[in-house]
Formats: sequence, C-alpha cells, structure tokens
Amino acid sequence: MVDYKVNSAPLFAALDAEAADSLKASMKEYRARRGEVIFVEGEPGDTLFVIAEGKVTLGHSAKDGRESLLAVLGPGEMFGELSVFDPGNRTATATALTDVRVMGLSRDVLRNWLLARPEVSLKLFQALAQRLRRTEGAMADLVFSDVPGRIAKAILELSDKFGVVNDEGLFVPHDLTQEELAQLVGASRETVNKALAEFASRGWLKVEQRSVTILDLERLRRRAA
Repeated sequence: MVDYKVNSAPLFAALDAEAADSLKASMKEYRARRGEVIFVEGEPGDTLFVIAEGKVTLGHSAKDGRESLLAVLGPGEMFGELSVFDPGNRTATATALTDVRVMGLSRDVLRNWLLARPEVSLKLFQALAQRLRRTEGAMADLVFSDVPGRIAKAILELSDKFGVVNDEGLFVPHDLTQEELAQLVGASRETVNKALAEFASRGWLKVEQRSVTILDLERLRRRAA
C-alpha cells in the first residue's frame, strides 16, 4: 500500500500516473515506532525515503554532545535524498517523531530513472535547492533573530505542515517535547518555555502537551518577521 501523500513528493511531480505507479512499485515500505532511528549521521547511505504517514526529525550531534534539530518532516516530504547524488555518509540522523511509514527507493533504481527522465532530476534539484534555502534562512535567524522570534517562526512553519483549523483557532500537533522544540530553534529549554508563556499570556496561542493552538495568527506572524 502506498499512501496518496507519497504522490505529492517532488520525486513524482514530473511523472504521469502510469510512470509514477511504475516508480512506486520499485519502492520498499519501512515502518518505525516513535523514537526509533531510521538512519544515523555518519553511516553510509544509498536510499531516499518519502514519508507516507507520521513525522520524522532530522538531527545533528556536535562533538561536545549537544544536539540540534534541523527539520521536522511530514507526509509527502523526502529525506535522505543526498545519498542519490553523493555516495558519502549521511549528514544527519533521521528519527521517527511519531509512528511512521516511509517508502524507500535505492540509489541504483532511482539513478536509472533520472537518466531516462531528466525532468525528474530537475524536480529533485529544485527540492534540494529549497532545502538549502531553508537551511540558510535558519542560519541567518540564529544570527539576526531573538529567541522569541525564532520560536514564532518555527511554530508558523510547523502550522503550515501540520495545522488543523478548529473552533479555537489553528491547532498544531507538532509532537515535539519542549527540549526538542528548543533544539529546533537553537535555544535553551528554559528560554523557550519563557517565550511560549509570554505568547500565551498575550493571547496569541495556547500551549498544550506536544502541541499548540494558535489563537492570533497575525500577531504571531508579526513577531516572527
């Protein structure tokens, strides 16, 4: 079974229905429980993954033991794509943030497709460029934005991926602990908690366990700018 969300991955954007089905038939399904590591930074990689269900984090560990989260990915998003173009080691650790189902495609199979269909290569390069653009933006935020601004921006980005409108506002089930949210914005947990408490006191959002509800989207956007 291949979830319809897989079809939204850049890998399939340039393919007609018949070609997409043929490519998906070459993919292998993997399942992982929450907290299970899918691959580890530094190990060899030869497979690209597309998320069918659940959420995956990409993280990095420094030599001094500090950890940072590079991204939180959801259904339809790819990870491990660098292994398609560069046979080097993994540059991040991929971990199941929730129970997940992912579809894997080996480098050899995908390379044959890319050689036969250059338009697929263009879509993959576009996805890589977008990932690089987001990384550069995050680095700039670390230099020029304060912690509350970075938190506001992170919550808005998570809401774009996972937000669901309800009677209160925009419910965002991000599934991150406070420590993981702190790692995502490059700050201490105490600083993040303080900023979230301030947002809540201003009536911008409601903080819940592993989720928030955005009550005032416009003010949060202004704080993130």
